[in-house]
Amino acid sequence: MEQDNNDLAISNLYAVADGLQVIGAAGLRYCRSGFDKERFDKILQASDRLKSILSGKPLVGNGKDFYDISNRQSPVIGVEAVVFRHDQILLIKRFDNGLWAVPGGLADFGETLPEGALRELKEETGLTGKIIRLLGVFDLRLWESKLNVQTHSLVFEVAAKGNPVTTIEATACGFFAADRLPPLAPGHVLRVPLLFKLKAGEIIPPYFDLQ
Repeated sequence: MEQDNNDLAISNLYAVADGLQVIGAAGLRYCRSGFDKERFDKILQASDRLKSILSGKPLVGNGKDFYDISNRQSPVIGVEAVVFRHDQILLIKRFDNGLWAVPGGLADFGETLPEGALRELKEETGLTGKIIRLLGVFDLRLWESKLNVQTHSLVFEVAAKGNPVTTIEATACGFFAADRLPPLAPGHVLRVPLLFKLKAGEIIPPYFDLQ
């Protein structure tokens, strides 16, 4: 029980660090005052330090170094963790819209994409696991996502033990069969059935969108 509470606390702290990173990055992009820029820079630094403490890894640099490095805009990279058990898939109920989705989010600087998928899994469900394989790379524009930026999501199959728990990012979680799926979030309605096909070998992974 104590370990479960510790894992939940760590997951929540990672979520706090992610929130600070979003606030700091947006602030640096849009603020005009030099004083405000300094404050948002400190917010990014706080996020960096918190993640370094939680991961036990040294800082790779100030977070602002990973923003506005050029005037070019590029697609966003997402990472997702798929856990199957007894022909069922792990889904979380999102706190923002009440719909269900595969655990995942945006990749962070200073981590590999598999590390990002495992981090998102832990933040949203409290589970730790091991990457098995890459299931697919999805251009979410083609999968009825409602995101306002072009996002490419890398979906990894993960072996995880233990029972998932609710977090501040997920109000519920559970395993579902392909024929008993709950109401799915945009971007997941079409992809979750495909993930079952990838798992069953009906489609050879990794899947990727050609056009």
